[in-house]
Amino acid sequence: MNLTSLTLHHLSMPLVAPFETSFGRETVRECILIELNAEGVAGYGECVASREPGYNYETTGTAWHILKDFIAPLILGQDIKDAADFQTRVERIRGQHLAKAGVEMALWDLFGKRDGKSLKEMFGGTRDRVEVGVSIGIQASAETLVRTVASYLSQGYRRVKIKIKPGREVDETLAVRNAYPDLRLQVDANSAYTLESAQVLKKIDDLNLLLIEQPLFEDDIWDHRLLQAEFKTPICLDESVVSPRHARYALEMKACKIINIKPARVGGLSQAIAIHDYCRARNVPVWCGGMLETGIGRASNLALASLPGFILPGDISASDRYYQRDITNERFTLNDDSTITVPTAPGLGVTINQSALKDFTVAATTLKAE
Repeated sequence: MNLTSLTLHHLSMPLVAPFETSFGRETVRECILIELNAEGVAGYGECVASREPGYNYETTGTAWHILKDFIAPLILGQDIKDAADFQTRVERIRGQHLAKAGVEMALWDLFGKRDGKSLKEMFGGTRDRVEVGVSIGIQASAETLVRTVASYLSQGYRRVKIKIKPGREVDETLAVRNAYPDLRLQVDANSAYTLESAQVLKKIDDLNLLLIEQPLFEDDIWDHRLLQAEFKTPICLDESVVSPRHARYALEMKACKIINIKPARVGGLSQAIAIHDYCRARNVPVWCGGMLETGIGRASNLALASLPGFILPGDISASDRYYQRDITNERFTLNDDSTITVPTAPGLGVTINQSALKDFTVAATTLKAE
């Protein structure tokens, strides 16, 4: 499709409740909505970079710069044939995966609308509903955490992930496990430990956890290999796997037994699908992680998680988990079996609430093909 314009919307959206991880606390979510226009059709994508470089080095500020000054000139006025064509055009831009992934998402939306196909159809998804869980940030105390878990279980979630950090892992995990012996429970460290300090996690190794997510450095694979050899609980890599190549490294080195696939982290949906395919061929479980997405990114994640290799519940909670008001007219709700229904309309399958978009936009710019 010949791309005629690209519009960037810098959004600032209040969260329903603060979300705290080992690297910081968010009360407002910032991201960039990307609008691509081609042949009279608009496609939307979400760049999930936040205000601060906590999860990785990209921020809304740096992504805006990369999108406007480097990616846009490579695609505007060009006939982009598919996701692979886009990846080839931007491959000389090192890294910047969150920015690239946002544009690729918008392209998939365009292609789907042009062809009258949903993302699920284009990806070859096999599920109409995707099993999901809820991710709970660090709470004031172990007791507060247990109460928070109880509130989400009452809403129908059947899998819970709790965030941990040094000094806030053993008591919290034990408290939840003691309160709910049969709960599908996992923990996420977001790279908060060293190989030495991670030894404390052996105190929760016998709690029948689904997995321990990214305990060590965000760029590490080697030490995760050493750690996994000491643990019965599967280690799951998140931040360390930034491409299909890194997924291969991790599995060949036995650095993990599970991979969390976030399309944004690996540079786009096409790259996420490649990792899914690689893992599925080797019987390695994968699941879809979350980045506090709006309805745009949430629709994309649901389509991805409809692929057959996603056998663990994803962090794709209902819309009201994070936002009282979203930028899409459609809101995703939890079914009674802890699933969310995958969109079936062409492209992402959602539409923009223009009033909400206007209210949450703090800056916008439109670039046009020459």
